[in-house]
Amino acid sequence: MSTAGSSHNPRPVSSNTTYALGAVAIVLIGLIVFAAYKWSAEPPPAVRNEGYGPVREAAVQVTTTPEGVIRLGRPDATATVDLFEDPICPACGAMETAFGQELAQKIDEGKLAVNYHLVTFLDPQSRSKDYSTRATAASLCVAQTGSGPTYSKFHEALFTKKQPEEGASDLSNPALATLATESGAPESVAACITNATMNDAAKTAASKNLADLDARTGNKAATPAIYNGTTKIDWQDENWVVTLAP
Repeated sequence: MSTAGSSHNPRPVSSNTTYALGAVAIVLIGLIVFAAYKWSAEPPPAVRNEGYGPVREAAVQVTTTPEGVIRLGRPDATATVDLFEDPICPACGAMETAFGQELAQKIDEGKLAVNYHLVTFLDPQSRSKDYSTRATAASLCVAQTGSGPTYSKFHEALFTKKQPEEGASDLSNPALATLATESGAPESVAACITNATMNDAAKTAASKNLADLDARTGNKAATPAIYNGTTKIDWQDENWVVTLAP
């Protein structure tokens, strides 16, 4: 089991054994090996702004860049942060649980916008073996509504109440579609999810997002990762949101 403060790193583990098996590496193509979790003795941060809920202001929009980055915020938001997450990452769930409602209020107030960079390196850790990709595809479908409150409600549920544990049963496409409609999305979005319309786009976006995170970290990518420009933010600092958006 991963602790709430753990991060996930998709980089393969190197070892003398791995080097010794170099001659037969061809048979290992396609095998994905994950690095050990970074355990943290620190307790998860307390929930901030409890009771606020997801974004509620209709003026908040959700858009998607050509690279597949999902932006949630008012068009004229004062500041923007880049947030890298994997839908099944438990530390991402802990971060969203602790700070999601505080972020939502700052987004509503126009003090902050969030660029969501979804990655999918934890696909093999899901029971379906493709949950992160399908959840990312569903997020892209919901983002097509343009409604900030709808996307925020979906994203909140995806990373908190509905987030599956690694190796446990995960959400099917119809279940993700139901979650989208419960969040306020129209039936056309439900069909987009059920029919896996955005799966290829999700894979492309996730690859680009991971490459971006690798470039920022020197190929030591881990989630969640939050950046204010080029400055990495310590998400376990209870004051990071109010520091960015007083």
